[in-house]
Amino acid sequence: MSLASSKPSLISGTGLGLRFEHYQRILAEKPDIPWFEVLVDNYMGKGGLPLHYLEQVCQHYPITFHGVGMSLGSTDPLNLEYFKQLKQLKQRFQPVHISDHIAWISVAHQYMHDLLPLPYTIEAQDLISDRISQAQDILGETILVENPSSYLSFTNSEMDEVTFIQGVLEKSGCDLLLDVNNIFVSAHNQGFDAYKYLDGIPLNRVREIHLAGFEYRENYLYDTHGYEVRTEVWDLYQYAIQRFGAIPTLIEWDNDVPDLDTLLGEAQKADAILNQVKSRSNLKTRAL
Repeated sequence: MSLASSKPSLISGTGLGLRFEHYQRILAEKPDIPWFEVLVDNYMGKGGLPLHYLEQVCQHYPITFHGVGMSLGSTDPLNLEYFKQLKQLKQRFQPVHISDHIAWISVAHQYMHDLLPLPYTIEAQDLISDRISQAQDILGETILVENPSSYLSFTNSEMDEVTFIQGVLEKSGCDLLLDVNNIFVSAHNQGFDAYKYLDGIPLNRVREIHLAGFEYRENYLYDTHGYEVRTEVWDLYQYAIQRFGAIPTLIEWDNDVPDLDTLLGEAQKADAILNQVKSRSNLKTRAL
């Protein structure tokens, strides 16, 4: 288990992904958005406008870092140059937390532009847990890992996804970024019960939730992050919030990014669900 220290959450409510299409309006109007998630791989240059705008945004809003470059499930050694740049950005911008994925993107130091799945075996669980621990020791903090969206299963898998994630959390000491849309997509594609999946996630390990939109294909669902959150995912999210509490939530929209008002409308829907849970919690506290 990693010796990295955990830090308290400094975010709440529904945040948005920081996208270049919205820089100008965010800085001009300072809209009421509690926090932004930064796709940190887009800010690893030595200069330029992205870093210039990020500096300004950080003066007004807390941020989190979300990455795709750790390649935690790979058999390659960790890319220490990548982690060096990530640590420098962490020190400069002080994100509330850093997250990546239960996936791999590299083999023999060749990088692919996709988050590739793992077989759910003890060997793979031990591998990714050890690499997460290494990453946490390098960064000096507990990281979050995100559950994947999947379109196939491996014949040599020895356990289901929830059991695999339970082991990763226990062995590495990391926390979970729970992507509710990914659960719904995978459940449809793989034929499992999304609600039972949520029941298997440890109550005290979820630090952030992602919501996004998927695309209907001929015989499967495709996780595009290019649509509004679907009704079925809102239903699953409500169940998740009732189970885990008012966890900070992100509206994730990466492709065909709409105007800021559309994203704010999605955030308001999530906030309505979060506030329902907070209200019930307050009533229970007063009753005691």
